[in-house]
Amino acid sequence: MKKKTVALLSGGISSEREVSLNSGDQVYEALEKDKYDILRYDPATDIKRLVADAAKIDVALIILHGPYGEDGTIQGLLDLLDIPYQGSGVLGSALAMNKLVAKQLYEKVGLPIPPYILIKSRDSINPKSVSKCLGWPVVVKPVQSGSSIGMSIVKKEEELESALKSAFKQDTCVLVEGYIDGIELTGGVIGNETLEALPLIEIIPSESHTFFDYEAKYTAGVTQEICPARISNTLTEQAQSFAKAAHTALFCMGYSRTDMILKKDELFVLETNTIPGMTPTSLLPQAAQKAGLSFSQLLDRLIELGISAHGTHKS
Repeated sequence: MKKKTVALLSGGISSEREVSLNSGDQVYEALEKDKYDILRYDPATDIKRLVADAAKIDVALIILHGPYGEDGTIQGLLDLLDIPYQGSGVLGSALAMNKLVAKQLYEKVGLPIPPYILIKSRDSINPKSVSKCLGWPVVVKPVQSGSSIGMSIVKKEEELESALKSAFKQDTCVLVEGYIDGIELTGGVIGNETLEALPLIEIIPSESHTFFDYEAKYTAGVTQEICPARISNTLTEQAQSFAKAAHTALFCMGYSRTDMILKKDELFVLETNTIPGMTPTSLLPQAAQKAGLSFSQLLDRLIELGISAHGTHKS
């Protein structure tokens, strides 16, 4: 069988550049060299070379996180170059990256979400009105950012201004959500037309982290991840159905990972990642492993789905 030429894209210019480069290295190691000729590109420096090489590329693997990689930007370029790629197209990528639009679409299909308000950088801030709407604590997060960068939990009124300043460094629009104290869960989905829900993962940050922040995500040993999650079969099925519904509501393709919170017996959908972490120990690959797919096999499947979906991204 003829080897496929794969363009492996990692790096980029977002605040998640280093995570992307590390993921790209591990994806490169996992791709079976007897199946693929791999060409590596860093969009921060190699866009012209990617364009020049387009005719010889069979498929791209986008291992980019955050703005300019996960938001539909690189997907649009690949569409113009007629290169298939794994995951969501321009529309799904852009919708999922914008946490405000994603919430509005979750609500449209009846998915439960935490209460929230939107604050823009030009707005005057009234902590008392925030307290009246949401109480304390609250979660402050940029509308468009990944890996929990710029996100914080605010427990009292006097902490709000500092948290907003941090979030506004990432975006001009910020969400303030009611904080829900519960079990953090994440549910992966694989497929194009027919969706397969992967085993759920329960996320337990160490006591030194109040939530699954950047350090908790990427520092070994800081977070305990349990797969399958220790919840009832009924709640498991509900969470997996929510992950599928979120994937569909956001026009995702190929794969996604949706984060949720379980408080007692009530689930809340937080956000959907269209390019979740892609190292062997990342959450979605862990869940795929539990479902019987090795990291290499998962990459094969995503490549197949990307080629199969080619052209439908544009519709």
